[in-house]
Parts: sequence; structure tokens; C-alpha cells
Amino acid sequence: MDKALSGTRILDMTHVQAGPTASQLMAWLGADVIKFEPPTGDATRGQLRDVPNADSLYFTMLNCNKRSITVNMKNAMGKEVFIELLKKCDVVMENFGPGVLDRLGFTWEKVHQINPRIVMASIKGFGSSGPYSDFKAYENVAQAMGGGMSTTGLPDGPPCVAGAQIGDSGTGLHLVIGILAALHQRNATGRGQYVEVAMLDAVMNLCRVKWRDHQRLAHGPLTEYSQPTAGLDATPRAGNDSGGGQLGNVLKCKPGGPTDYIYVVVQEAVWNALANRVGGAALVSDPRFAAIGDRRKNQAQMWALLNDFAAGYTKRELMAVLNELDVPCGPVMSTKDLAEDEHVRLREMYVDLDHPQRGKWHNVGMPIKLSDSPAQIERSPTLGEHTDEILREVLELPDAQIDAMREAGAFTKDAPKKTSEYHPLRA
Repeated sequence: MDKALSGTRILDMTHVQAGPTASQLMAWLGADVIKFEPPTGDATRGQLRDVPNADSLYFTMLNCNKRSITVNMKNAMGKEVFIELLKKCDVVMENFGPGVLDRLGFTWEKVHQINPRIVMASIKGFGSSGPYSDFKAYENVAQAMGGGMSTTGLPDGPPCVAGAQIGDSGTGLHLVIGILAALHQRNATGRGQYVEVAMLDAVMNLCRVKWRDHQRLAHGPLTEYSQPTAGLDATPRAGNDSGGGQLGNVLKCKPGGPTDYIYVVVQEAVWNALANRVGGAALVSDPRFAAIGDRRKNQAQMWALLNDFAAGYTKRELMAVLNELDVPCGPVMSTKDLAEDEHVRLREMYVDLDHPQRGKWHNVGMPIKLSDSPAQIERSPTLGEHTDEILREVLELPDAQIDAMREAGAFTKDAPKKTSEYHPLRA
């Protein structure tokens, strides 16, 4: 079956998380993603390893549906392989530190000269321009500098990083959008272009409601916040406040474990039904909570009443009660909860896979569902697993030439086994 991105070939030089997130999504959409690795492989193959001598889950969960080729870019023949692959690909992706590809002789201008139709997609910590452009960034650095940390956590506690990887995976999602837009434009112009996403920029975009609140502060306090905000000049940490027009927060349920909570949004439209269920007619007519403005003013008392009610239920029991009243809610789901959840399995969001090194394992599924081309998730490649296959099928090289290149050290970190005169792959 043809996939949405069938016929699109991507040369993926990315590593760790941000770039591989993007290329894996495109692989699931049907692109032929060639993971272009140094002879030592993506560093995450060995990071946080839980099975001896096997690729780590850090690697396997971010590199499904790809083919792996190892190439020594410090070797003349290795560089030739790279150049020839550039000619055969629609996209080349990289997330190296500042200037790494430039020092290897492959600036965007050089890549564009080699293949005018190629889209070059780069992830940088802070972009290629500006006073921070030479700085390195990691997930939590991007969250700190992009506004995420200062607005996350309880008001009287330190800033916190989000558990969701908005700096890495969030940036990868932005990169996919940019790549697809550039490919769409190429259909009209015939020319590729350079696509860049900075991690700081992506985090700022994902924090856009906090920028909404930042500007609202100039016109008065933020009444939906459970803490005083009058006189502040920056958006504060909101704890578990909903941050929207309706009040929202967590309620603690029995038996009182670390994830025995349910998040509830108290919409104007559902208050009377909720109040009646919690406290009967007396609560429905209580002037402290009569309208949303009153509930905002007295939300500490409102949440105390709702917490007393929640203490008599498990989070799943309370979810059933609230859904009958059409109250938006959701139990706080642990990774164990989700791994065993019927809905998650039905949606194919936690899938079983097998790997020749590590055996059975699970991966998060494809969150984008296409009716005509559903994703088929396949395991990640072992290091260099498809080197010969790619050289034969994509570059159409004969076995004798592949053997000669291997002898010359094009695919390994070792020195060439014998000295021979260098010949380019193409005349």
C-alpha cells in the first residue's frame, strides 16, 4: 500500500532525540529514512542501556522504520558516499553542534549546489543567528530558556521542567512541519530550501498561552489564577490551575497514592449539576459559587469542597461519576496505567515489537492516524544493518566497488587496511 510520504527519501544525520523524533514520524508516514551514522553509531545506542550488548530503549524508541548505514565522514571515500546520497535524497536532516557540517565542507550552499532540489533541515539549540547561536542546548536548557520552566511548578516552589519533552520532541514536531512545507513548495518551484528550527523558538511557541497571560498582566490581575497576580510583570507558575477561561485543578482520590488524582475542569455549564451531586440544593444556591466570577474569587473554598467529595472515590470511580454529569475530567495516568489501558491499546499507541538484540519490547505508537495509509511500525535498525543494501539499491554500486570502499575505510573508524589510490564514485 502506498503511504503518504512514499517516494520521499530522507538522509537522516540526526542523533539523540529531537531530530530522530522528526525522522521517525516521517518514516511512519512512509518516507524511506536512511539513518546516516558514524561508525560508532548514534550515541543513544549505548545510553541508559538496560539489556547488555543491545541497543538501548532510548535509541530503539526513536528510530523505528529506518535503514542504517555507517559512513566515515573523515574518509575521502566516505565523503563521496555522502555526496552521492545527497544527490539521491529529497531531504537531509542534521542536528549537529554549531559549525560541525561546515567544518566538514558541507555548508547549506555546498549541499544546495550538489542537489538544488534537496531540502536541508537543521535543528539548533538557539538557531544560526543571534548572540546565543554558538551555545549548545539540551532538553532542559531549552525549557529553561524558552519560558517553560518559569511557568511550570507550584507557585511557592522552584521552577520545574515538564515531563513531556517539549524541548526535544516538541522541536522535532516543528521540524516535520517545516520539511513538509518546503517539499510542498518545491513541487511548485523545483528548488529545495534550508529549514531551521531552534529549540528555544519551539519551546516559546509551545508556551504561547503564557505569552497571552504575560501581556494581560499589563491590564490587571489574572483572575483565573488561584494565587494573587496583581503587580506582577511576568507570567507566574500556575501549579495545576487550568490556565484557561474555566477553572481547573486536581482532586485527590482514594487510596491516596502518588497518582491517585483526577483533573477536573469546572465549566459554567456544568456547575449546577456538579454542585447538586456534591452538596445538593444548598451548594447550588451558595452565593460564593453562584457564577464563574464568584467561583474564581472563592476557588480555594470550592476546591476544598470538591476534594472532600473526591476522597470517597478512586480516580476511575470518580471519572465515571463526573462523566455522567458531562464534567470534563481525566484521571492522572501513570506510565503503568497507560501501558495497561484498553483505550491506549485499541488506539495502537503502545505497540509490541521484537528486536534481534533485545527481544520483545514496546514502543509508543503513531499519534497521527491517516485513513488511507495507516502506519505500520517496524523495529529500529541495528548499527549499519543496511549499509550494503543502501549502496546497492540507492547508489547502484557493484559489489566489487563496495568491497574496495570498505577496504579503504569508508564505513569504519579503523584506518584503511591497505593504501590505494583514491577514485571518486562517479566520473
